[in-house]
Amino acid sequence: MSDEREPQPKAPGMSVREAGKKGGQTVKAKYGPEFYEAIGRKGGLATKKSHGHAFYEEIGKKGGKKGGEATRDRYGADFYERIGQKGGQRVKELIEQGKRAAIVAEEEERAS
Repeated sequence: MSDEREPQPKAPGMSVREAGKKGGQTVKAKYGPEFYEAIGRKGGLATKKSHGHAFYEEIGKKGGKKGGEATRDRYGADFYERIGQKGGQRVKELIEQGKRAAIVAEEEERAS
């Protein structure tokens, strides 16, 4: 006889992931999405109380750096140049629209 045990066949049923999803849907149906907002807020306040403001600054820096590096790796450095130019053009358009609106408003005020 050997000490090695034969692997047990997997029991039919749902995976842990499926069970979690089903449980989440049941809670959502019973309590509504506001329930998740409330428990999320409670968790955020508890984290803030135990870790303080500096904790959020630190995780924000880490996430921002990782996100920027991932974007750079995915799209390349010239991506930032392209989106910067698009943003600059949009700002220019908005300034021009604002100037035109100011002129129209001034003309309407003079006419009244």
